[in-house]
Amino acid sequence: MSAETRLAELKLILPPPPKPQGDYRTLIRVGNLVYLSGHAPLRADGSRITGRLGADLDLEAGKAAARRCGLAILATLKAELGSLDSVRRVVRLFGLVNATPDFQHHSQVVNGCSELFIEVLSREHGTGVRTSAGMSSLPGNIAVEIEAAFELF
Repeated sequence: MSAETRLAELKLILPPPPKPQGDYRTLIRVGNLVYLSGHAPLRADGSRITGRLGADLDLEAGKAAARRCGLAILATLKAELGSLDSVRRVVRLFGLVNATPDFQHHSQVVNGCSELFIEVLSREHGTGVRTSAGMSSLPGNIAVEIEAAFELF
């Protein structure tokens, strides 16, 4: 099943694709790979989800924020490539979690993004390698930031 069909079946609405907030590109293509800059968790209206895990947000709110990062990543892919059906598979995710020093569930937070990609692309194509890390702060106090790499058809 195509990613576009699956997105529609899941009734997922992509936020507006984010614009760079500095001197960088949100996506660059090298051969059949695309690399995406870190994406913030965006609500449907384009506003950002903020707060620190372990203080302002609990694990479920963090997973939801990571899922919103994934939707922002999909929005960038669709805007730049024209269709999510150009995506063959997730290659790599790198998730940064804005967390208190005692918060220990960074990987579970980033699962929110990974699980979204599995839903849209399938377990085989939506699962890549991944790193999750806790940060003492992130730009604009965003809850999560995720960068990604994908292989294209």
